[in-house]
Amino acid sequence: MRRPPELIKGDGLLAVKRYLDGTSHMVIFRVLASDAALGKRGEHIRRFLTDDEFEAIQFAEKNGFIKIIHHAAVIEGHILPDKKKRRHHN
Repeated sequence: MRRPPELIKGDGLLAVKRYLDGTSHMVIFRVLASDAALGKRGEHIRRFLTDDEFEAIQFAEKNGFIKIIHHAAVIEGHILPDKKKRRHHN
């Protein structure tokens, strides 16, 4: 089930950070832990991130604080969603 855009907190789709040179990732994640510094439990948050910031988000996911529910590459402000792996049926 998709969340309506107004229920996603954090960076807006036209946030200035999206267009900065170092920004290369966009993630939407759900906060799982009640004591997470990234937000309140159950919130969905969008962030535009540098490579280092993305590594920190991945670390938070590995430790159970958040769950990444959407990732996209960002190139010169353009959002390029990850492509789903295709299954070939023979």
